[in-house]
Amino acid sequence: MSIRDWPEAERPREKLLAQGPAALSDAELLAIFLRTGVSGLSAVDLARRLLNDFGSLRSLLEADQIRFSQHLGLGPAKFAQLQAVLEMGRRHLAERLRRDSALESPQAVRDYLKAQLRHEPHELFGCLFLDAKHRVLAFEVLFRGTIDGASVYPRQVVKRALAHNSAALILTHNHPSGVTEPSQADRHLTQRLKDALALIDVRVLDHFIVGDGEPLSMAERGWM
Repeated sequence: MSIRDWPEAERPREKLLAQGPAALSDAELLAIFLRTGVSGLSAVDLARRLLNDFGSLRSLLEADQIRFSQHLGLGPAKFAQLQAVLEMGRRHLAERLRRDSALESPQAVRDYLKAQLRHEPHELFGCLFLDAKHRVLAFEVLFRGTIDGASVYPRQVVKRALAHNSAALILTHNHPSGVTEPSQADRHLTQRLKDALALIDVRVLDHFIVGDGEPLSMAERGWM
């Protein structure tokens, strides 16, 4: 049966307009993105098959072009469309941060850092550079690879803080394993960076670790 033949309240697009996007399942949201199904499968049926093949919606969204395009109903055009949607989401989150104080919008900070780092297969270390009112000036990834005390250079962080004329900053890095609990090396690195930045009167407000679920705030744990 075509989706057009379903009761109106059960059609994904109409359901979204009536109840909001949070009311839809992963398959229903994906079906709206797909727009059409394939021979023998409605868009919702195809969406369910794709979610089963990829294992989760997140895995589908984070797939590279080769893996993405190997699946039924997907291809380069859909991959480009998806990347555009994801980038619009990241830019929307960035704009929210620029409007408000980072300290007054902790969830916006978490959402932005998740969008920037959670999908990365390797460890990245970055900074949110803030002005005196704790509004975001810029976000930069400064180091790539295994993050430890030997691979993150305080001098480079200080240099970028000065370049942005920052009054404060928020440190962040991801754990591709998905586990957000900080290691002793993470805590030691945070203290080294705090000490280095204090010499130029730049405050380190927090260090977020991004993995599965919500990013962990070292400030909330009392480790800052």
